[in-house]
Amino acid sequence: MNKKRPGGTSLPPAPSPATGPPPDREVPAAAEAPAPDPKRWWALAVIALAQLMVILDGTVVNIALPSAQHALSMSDADRQWVITAYTLAFGGLLLLGGRIADLVGRKRTFVIGLAGFAAASALGGAASGPGMLFAARALQGAFAAVLAPSALSLLATTFTDPKERARAFGVYGALAGGGSAVGLIVGGLLTEYVNWRWSLYVNVPIALAALLGAPAFLRDRSGRRGGHLDVPGALLGCGGLVALVYGFSEAEPRGWSSPTVLTLLVAGVLLLAAFVGWQSRAASPLLPLRIVKDRVRAGSLATMGLATIGMFGVFLFLTYYLQVVLGYPPVRTGLAFVPISAGIVIGATQIAARLLPRTAPRLLMSSGMVLAAVGMVLLSRLTVHAQYFPHVLPALLLLGVGMGLTFMPVYATATAGVPAQDTGVASAVLNTVQQMGASLGTVLLNTIATSATGRYVHAHQRGPAHGGATLDEGMVHGFSVAYWCSAGVLLLAALVAGLTVRLPKDPS
Repeated sequence: MNKKRPGGTSLPPAPSPATGPPPDREVPAAAEAPAPDPKRWWALAVIALAQLMVILDGTVVNIALPSAQHALSMSDADRQWVITAYTLAFGGLLLLGGRIADLVGRKRTFVIGLAGFAAASALGGAASGPGMLFAARALQGAFAAVLAPSALSLLATTFTDPKERARAFGVYGALAGGGSAVGLIVGGLLTEYVNWRWSLYVNVPIALAALLGAPAFLRDRSGRRGGHLDVPGALLGCGGLVALVYGFSEAEPRGWSSPTVLTLLVAGVLLLAAFVGWQSRAASPLLPLRIVKDRVRAGSLATMGLATIGMFGVFLFLTYYLQVVLGYPPVRTGLAFVPISAGIVIGATQIAARLLPRTAPRLLMSSGMVLAAVGMVLLSRLTVHAQYFPHVLPALLLLGVGMGLTFMPVYATATAGVPAQDTGVASAVLNTVQQMGASLGTVLLNTIATSATGRYVHAHQRGPAHGGATLDEGMVHGFSVAYWCSAGVLLLAALVAGLTVRLPKDPS
């Protein structure tokens, strides 16, 4: 198709913001550019609150988990379900949630997702037993799967001017990248000074604030008339994603060779293969394949997947390093992650957002991933006697700026040029890639670190008197090996972005 997109609906190729789109990219359904919404910046505040809540919830519960386990008499074998119930529902239902947003209307599903997430959080905070908490976490994940793609697609359709779009996605990218670190800080403060239940209750006032602003500031069409939900596609796609996420989560305790893990992973791959086959011939596909066939968008998705695989080890391993090896209490551990959040905000809002209207997105993504890889290499040099400054702090700043430089243009590029009726599912694809990358990255890097630790301890065992020191040294050695692997994955992400995310008139 050779239709011309309105000037503000896609990322402008460098160096001219007025340059038209490539002929093989999708175009919005409307032929004329709508007038900017005068309340769009208030809309951004509402969307940002919702995004912060969803991202924050991914880590805020982690620090509170030991206290919740003790309070609810939860077994060690069952405690993983506090995390797994959320990730299964969230990762497995994202595609369905995105398509529902397109059919029903993004503003409507945004409000439903907010209200449901708040109610599920209150239920979890009031849990009287493990089963009630697991059910609440699953409900949180289900409503997050509706909320997250609705939020991103509302942002993509609200901001169409290139400079404003860059600023808006800068804020969104900062929250997406920094929310996990903020979750660690909030979780530590609430657990140590209030109660573990407030790690769930904290979502309620955030959701209520967003709910108050949504009717007044969000603008969206009512939904697609005559649209139909692709039920077979939903069953195949969601079933495949659930199987993969569950398989990744079980690979850590059971091992990759476990029949259960292998069965789940094989079933997930087969279901997703069948899903792709069905989407190519379905009348109203859950995921129109043209969305992921676009080279620039596919490159952005691949960059996001590799980035989350490589980055997720930071929060996991550095938390253990600070608490177990250096002896930091929960609050101090959470506050230690402030620089990475600050770096993400600076990278996304002050650097990437300012450069994107006149710089090729691939240059920002590749530069960000190289900076993050350097940060990982610095972390690989940590020892049991290292200090936060000067050993940890520089690495966190580099990682933060690198993530901000990468995530902001990825979000903006992956959602650019999508037809209006498909922005929900396109946003869901991006969220799904991020979720799958986090799940896979956690398992892969943890497996690598654990194996390296075991080999080190076996080779350096010095007897009972020095056993503790050997274990700490082995743990740090395992983290170091995992950090090197993360650096390699991030450099691969830089290469993928540089080779694939090429808009018209990109500087070669």
